[in-house]
Amino acid sequence: MAIVDDDRHKKWRIFRLWQSQSHQNGVVSRSFIARLLFPGRRKLSLDPSNKLYFPYEPGKQGRSAVRINNSSNSHVAFKFQTTAPKSSYMRPPGGILAPGESLIATVFKFMELPQSNQKRKAKFKIISLKVKQGTDYVPELFDEQRDDVVVERVLQVVYLDPERPNPALEKLERQLAEADAAIETRKKPRANAGPKMIAEGLVLDEWRERREKYLARQRVQAVDSA
Repeated sequence: MAIVDDDRHKKWRIFRLWQSQSHQNGVVSRSFIARLLFPGRRKLSLDPSNKLYFPYEPGKQGRSAVRINNSSNSHVAFKFQTTAPKSSYMRPPGGILAPGESLIATVFKFMELPQSNQKRKAKFKIISLKVKQGTDYVPELFDEQRDDVVVERVLQVVYLDPERPNPALEKLERQLAEADAAIETRKKPRANAGPKMIAEGLVLDEWRERREKYLARQRVQAVDSA
C-alpha cells in the first residue's frame, strides 16, 4: 500500500508541475517533461548528506561545514543557494571539481534571536552541472545550461547546543579545523613551479576577473552575430 501511495503521489506532483508550467508559458517543452519523468542523476556526495549543523549562539555569526566530493567521472560545477542571502553565505560559493576531487565548504550564518521567525525558515541548496575539462567557473554557467542543472541536496539547518557534548558538534569542529588548515596551506607560496594557488582573500577577485572576461566575450559574440 505504501508503494502504491508513493507512486500516486509522484504522479500527482508531476501533473501539478506540468499544469503550473503550461499556465505560465502556454507550452510545455520536451526537456521540461523529461526532467519531470527522469530527474538528473546526482554527481556529488555530501557529508553531512542533508543537514547543516550550527552551534546556536544568538546574535553571533555561526559556522557550519560540508564536505563536497565529486563522485562522478566528469568535471562538475557546483553552486550554493540559500533562501537567506542577507544573513548567510558559503565559502567558496561555487566552483568546479575534477573527478574524485573534494573540498570542505564553510557556511556562515547569522544566528537570529529566538523570537525571530527566520530561525526555522532558512534553507540551503547545492546545485550541480556537468562541464568540460578546462571550463572556467562563472555563475552564468547555470543560467546558460538551465536544463542540465541538477539539485544535489536541499540542506536543512540543525542547531546544536555548544555547551553540550554531541557527536555532530565534534565532527563539525574537525571539519572546520580541516577547512581552516586548507586555507592556510593555500596562502603559503609553493616551492615548485606548479599551478599558482590563489589565497582565500583573492578568490573573489579572481572570480570577478573571470566573470568580466566572460561577459566581454559574450558582448563580442553578440556584436559579431548582429
